[in-house]
Amino acid sequence: MPTMADVARSAGVSVATVSHVLNGTRPVSPHTRQAVLDAVDALGYTPNTLARSLVTSRTRSIGLAVSAISNPYFTEILQGVEAAALHAGYSLLIADPHDDPGHERKVVQLLHERRVDGMIVAPSAHPQDLVGYLRRHAVPTVFLDRVIDAGVRDGTAAGGPAGAAPGEAVPWYDQVCAESAGPTARLVTHLAELGHRRIGLVAGLPGLSTTGERVAGYRDGLAIAGLAHDERLLVSGHSESAGAEQATAALLALQDPPTALVTANNAMTIGALRALRRHGLSVPSDIALCCFDDFAWADLFSPRLTAIAQPSRELGAQAVQVLLDRLDEPCRPTRTVRLPCAFVHRTSCGCPEEPGAPEEPESTASSTQPQKGTAS
Repeated sequence: MPTMADVARSAGVSVATVSHVLNGTRPVSPHTRQAVLDAVDALGYTPNTLARSLVTSRTRSIGLAVSAISNPYFTEILQGVEAAALHAGYSLLIADPHDDPGHERKVVQLLHERRVDGMIVAPSAHPQDLVGYLRRHAVPTVFLDRVIDAGVRDGTAAGGPAGAAPGEAVPWYDQVCAESAGPTARLVTHLAELGHRRIGLVAGLPGLSTTGERVAGYRDGLAIAGLAHDERLLVSGHSESAGAEQATAALLALQDPPTALVTANNAMTIGALRALRRHGLSVPSDIALCCFDDFAWADLFSPRLTAIAQPSRELGAQAVQVLLDRLDEPCRPTRTVRLPCAFVHRTSCGCPEEPGAPEEPESTASSTQPQKGTAS
């Protein structure tokens, strides 16, 4: 197997120069750099990543902890993370916390013990142990999809996030997520425009920021439409198919059941559809349905599902970029990046099919939140 010394002899340079080229530890002239790279290619030299990490104090690896990797939404996020990491020359170590706070803490520690340079984590509903571990060990981290309000209100406090002004609430960590409240309100107001007055929401797991924001958006949508909020029409599907099936059945059992439903993620959409079928109800003739999260087969249902599409792959890629920015500049102020979603208008809401009309997603973003590419 060729060694770094072999590369140095072939390129006519020192071993130290080869090291600087491969590890990026010191500027090298373009001519010399190219000579080294040509020698590496000609000899088939493979750098020793362990040795490189000793030189650079970097492993060029990122830890990714997301629950429900089998969920198409997180699968697409994973694809975005992987592509962006590979493009930047980083490998990826993946773990599934199963939305369990105790397990979450363990898998993050295991990733950290493998000396990843930083982490991207979709936190659970109760991430106190996770945050405590990350802070104690000063792990560069980006929270993905779900945000955490944990921060410091006095920017002068010891150990507070960089860039915090006195009295300012600043998150401890960088965060990347999609808009949730505005797009959910968009679904509700669309159903109201179609004449529905009793609109139910099958919400996600309590404690998740995405759940809270979509519930807030649901209530905002009702207020915009001038509809009263009936607490009985707001149920929790716990972000899973089985829970949504039970929650939808409970809504249908009401004396005055909803005439339209909004489901707050793709797994719960499947559960709601199962419950509707079990009760012999047809969408949209018996009950209208709109869902948060678009997925590959949403267009294959009959009727085709009206949905909010999240920029899943872009979320993953953006999380990698934010983490790399943090690694390059550890003391930079923390930021929360929110990306807009798209309203995909189909027919499960009760709107007629438009023959020959192309499907054109309509961008939806809360007017109170930063637009794509900005940070709050």
